[in-house]
Amino acid sequence: MTTNNFPGRVAVMGGGSWATALAKLLLKNVDSILWYMRREDRIDEFKRLGHNPAYLTDVPFDVNRIEFSADINQVATEADTLLLVMPSPYFKSHVDKLTADISQKYVVSAVKGIVPDGNVLITDYMHERFGVASDHMLVVSGPCHAEEVALERPSYLTIGCHDIDAATLFGQRLCGAKNCHFIPTTDVDGVEYAGVMKNIYAIAAGIVHGMKKGDNFLAMLVSNAIREMQGFLDAVSPRPRQICDSVYLGDLLVTAYSRFSRNHNFGSMIGKGYSVKAAKMEMEQTAEGYYGAKCIHEINASHQVDMPIAEAVYDILYRRVRPEYAISRIADKLT
Repeated sequence: MTTNNFPGRVAVMGGGSWATALAKLLLKNVDSILWYMRREDRIDEFKRLGHNPAYLTDVPFDVNRIEFSADINQVATEADTLLLVMPSPYFKSHVDKLTADISQKYVVSAVKGIVPDGNVLITDYMHERFGVASDHMLVVSGPCHAEEVALERPSYLTIGCHDIDAATLFGQRLCGAKNCHFIPTTDVDGVEYAGVMKNIYAIAAGIVHGMKKGDNFLAMLVSNAIREMQGFLDAVSPRPRQICDSVYLGDLLVTAYSRFSRNHNFGSMIGKGYSVKAAKMEMEQTAEGYYGAKCIHEINASHQVDMPIAEAVYDILYRRVRPEYAISRIADKLT
């Protein structure tokens, strides 16, 4: 069970748009937060300007309520709860600097990616590497775009934890503001895997959009994608779940269709004729689905779930298969 003061002092770990949006939400409900950013110059600019100088620059902050630091161990020592919001490709380079004992703390992952190399979920990595108890690990997922949180539009977050009371308490702390709602769940692994997979399918949706395949084809692609996701989740984490719940289908839909979706936009460039390398260079932020496609492909090697859409994305990104050919191969398989 959770401690009486949970979540206590919360530290936001990361400096991107999603980290900025979640920090803004927290500051509507708590007096102050800790905030780890790896660059001192970015912190100095933030303090001077009163907003993140690189992401969501229209969102103002009272910097007097934020204790910034570029020292991850200082922040981890002083915080009771660590909210991890780093891009998955750089996750290990950040957290492996930790020497502070965080085994008794709460850790919340909003990463929506898999730890590279070992293809390990963020919660599993934090448990194995730092000894954080499984009922002290939480996950945060959507459907929720950082930009819409910043605009104070209605937002819905799913908070997952094996301890449902912890999920509820953190949801109340994070989503106490107007227009922000939360749904607690105990399906931690399912939420994490779904957060990875929806980015892969958003790249596929962007590719067919860039190729001007039309809305009819896109609808068929997305409806088949949710069935692929269900098959994979049932294989890697079998348990009762409703795939039409917002954290699965809803997050897939918003990521596949929204103009705020960096994965959709990344795919759209490829569909329009950009090479994968050129599209990556053009992106100002990380398209998590690029890395997720490889991780899911490798994980599925031992499960052999039929996932032609995810495999098509992997082929395009890593095997240099032409998008026209890869998409044509799955067109007749859509049902």
